Amino acid sequence: MIEPDFLRETRTSYDAVATEIAAQFRDELTSKPWDRAVLTAFAELVQRTGGGPVADIGCGTGAVTGYLSGLGLAAFGIDLSPGMLAVARRNHPELRFDEGSMTALDLPESGLAGITAWYSIIHVPDELLPATFAGFHRALAPGGHLAMVFQVGDEPVIRTEGFGQPLSLTFRRRRPEQVAALLTDAGFTLRAQLVREPEPYAGGTEKTPQAYLLARKPGP
Repeated sequence: MIEPDFLRETRTSYDAVATEIAAQFRDELTSKPWDRAVLTAFAELVQRTGGGPVADIGCGTGAVTGYLSGLGLAAFGIDLSPGMLAVARRNHPELRFDEGSMTALDLPESGLAGITAWYSIIHVPDELLPATFAGFHRALAPGGHLAMVFQVGDEPVIRTEGFGQPLSLTFRRRRPEQVAALLTDAGFTLRAQLVREPEPYAGGTEKTPQAYLLARKPGP
């Protein structure tokens, strides 16, 4: 099968700047109280339903994976970029990190208690989101939880340069109601929606509102 251009370009771009991203955004999560609050609520929901493996899909350098592990979850990371995974393994040698794409998850059916997609659906083209969310649904056990965050907006942002390196990255901003509808179509039950205004954080300043969605695969 021929790999889609966006996957190859996204992998190559992040491989080129993985070390620089890790340095600039090292303390990003510690400066985002809303992110930590949503992740903490997600962890409690997973634990209430018995716990189990949790996949941080599009894990990047592993900050969210590590945070979830610190909350007591059996978290592991999946990412497209070997460069980003190398940083994640170096920063969190006790955790598991696998190379893979969220558009073609190589995971057992109904094997996960939870999935996080933290600023990681942003590179997936619109036409591939339904199948991507269907893959999330398939991988979750009945009663499993999904949490995600993404930038709110209507127009994509294209980056051709970063940290002095040539890039080919498309950041897709989306409306939370549209993403929520796709999750519902994939079989999820929506549990919560939150949109907050942009804020500064360690590593930069947000330019758009941020949307958090929590959903659940129906089950016991």
